[in-house]
Amino acid sequence: MPLDPSRTIAELQELRELTGDENGAQRVAWTDTWKRAREWLRGKLDELPLEHEIDEAGNQWWTLGGASDHAVLIGGHIDSVPNGGWLDGALNVVAGVEVMRRIAEEGEPATTVRLVEWADEEGARFGRSLFGSSAAAGSMADQDELRRRKDAEGTSLPDALEEHGVDLDRALDAKSQREGAAAYLELHIEQGPVLESMDIPLGVVLGTYGVERSQITWTGQAAHAGSTPMDKRRDALAGAAKLALEIREIAKRTGQGAVCTSGNVVCKPGIVTSVVETAEQLLDQRHLDAGKLAEMLAEAREAAERFAKEEDVEVSWERIWAIEPILFDDALIELADEAVTEVAGQSHRLPSGPLHDAAEVSRAGVPTVMLFVQSLRGLSHTKLEDTKPEHLELSVQALDRLATKTIERVSTQV
Repeated sequence: MPLDPSRTIAELQELRELTGDENGAQRVAWTDTWKRAREWLRGKLDELPLEHEIDEAGNQWWTLGGASDHAVLIGGHIDSVPNGGWLDGALNVVAGVEVMRRIAEEGEPATTVRLVEWADEEGARFGRSLFGSSAAAGSMADQDELRRRKDAEGTSLPDALEEHGVDLDRALDAKSQREGAAAYLELHIEQGPVLESMDIPLGVVLGTYGVERSQITWTGQAAHAGSTPMDKRRDALAGAAKLALEIREIAKRTGQGAVCTSGNVVCKPGIVTSVVETAEQLLDQRHLDAGKLAEMLAEAREAAERFAKEEDVEVSWERIWAIEPILFDDALIELADEAVTEVAGQSHRLPSGPLHDAAEVSRAGVPTVMLFVQSLRGLSHTKLEDTKPEHLELSVQALDRLATKTIERVSTQV
């Protein structure tokens, strides 16, 4: 069974018809539509000589035994955000299916090869991204906090997990799946504009950005909008507005791919006739260098204190979440570069701003690398997400080449 990249595109279109609507993909994790997508995926692999299992965190695994117990993992996720795109996540595992078909047809591989479909990469329903991969990596922390999480309808995370056969208290037992893992490969759409701007179809990912995510609370004084002179106001929104603009300058000064985003500001009392008394602001900062990321955070905090004094308001900070930058394996980056160049004629190395399951696998000490394929207009998490068919086919070929090279490398090391 030779590799057939066009089949990957056809199957992705089939999945889109099965689990999407006029607004886009609806494969939100821990829902019936997601369950239907996972069953569809199992059906694509039923005829291959693979062992199938679902681990304690809900991750699906298919294993093709090899001459060595050391395993090359190919992974991705099939869940989506609401009204998402047809390629985000799904390309990873559907392309992996095609690679597994090719390897299985050739008989026993030199090493064991495993395909994994991670549970709940997006975190769209409960706000906890990378659920399955962090459980398998052993980095999932604060189980009590996870127990308190609820969706928009008030359903708790543990209850939703139970509906899908997952016990939160046992999720970390999925760590056993890492036994023998010698390499992890993941293909993904870029979700950004870099490759398209360079007119390059494929790239190799150096690693994923570190993230500092904060909630900043500005506290002023509510006052009548009509009777309070401008120079007598203690406007909480003014501080938040100044910081929202300043973080853009911080990112520019830092350079090297730094990004800062003020994603939301909630104002109270939130009426047109009152000066804002409190403004709760969300800040997301990302960089591939841990030192630069720390500097960006320090600059933002210093600027906030300055603006608080200027506006005669108070400001406080709460860290919501943080993850250090994750750098991928140098040797696998070289193999990925070779594979991409052989398939597409040229390659480009770039960091990933979004997080991926690959970051959690790498944190656990498994040598990891990712491939990116160009995203049209740099759009993702929208029904407008798209990639040229010819680039999708190249990405499947590159993943296959990378898998072959990685199997060869791992087999010579054991």
